[in-house]
Amino acid sequence: MPSTATKIVPVISSGTAGPLGAVHLPRLWTKLTLSGAGLLPEGYDQCGQGFDQMTLDALGLDRERVIAFIKERKPTYMEFEQYVVDQNGGSIPRATIDKHNAAITGYNHADGLAATMRTASGVKSGSVKDAVTLNSLEDLDELHAEVTA
Repeated sequence: MPSTATKIVPVISSGTAGPLGAVHLPRLWTKLTLSGAGLLPEGYDQCGQGFDQMTLDALGLDRERVIAFIKERKPTYMEFEQYVVDQNGGSIPRATIDKHNAAITGYNHADGLAATMRTASGVKSGSVKDAVTLNSLEDLDELHAEVTA
């Protein structure tokens, strides 16, 4: 892919789940897929230490093996979900997915960071602290900046 290729902001929310039911998993696949194609914008971790690592840990996945699988095999999202299930012996207990989903959807940014993010996105309500919403707004703002520049 040429270095002049347009980068793609991964606007899929961490609150999105595929058929497996695990939130953030589609976003993780999206970021790794974009990164593997050289299309992830500067500043985005292909696999960061926040929700990405929480998802890997909760679903019993090895970080480097997941990165290599997506980079080398270029799976569809459903192929990736099957890989995740296969890495867990063929099934993942619903309780494991529910616990992971609660951890992601219940995570709030620290007050200072949340305030900074709300201000940057124009959110007037101080009650918005959850990282899923604030991160999604940040991505939407980035997309807007890219397409209106």
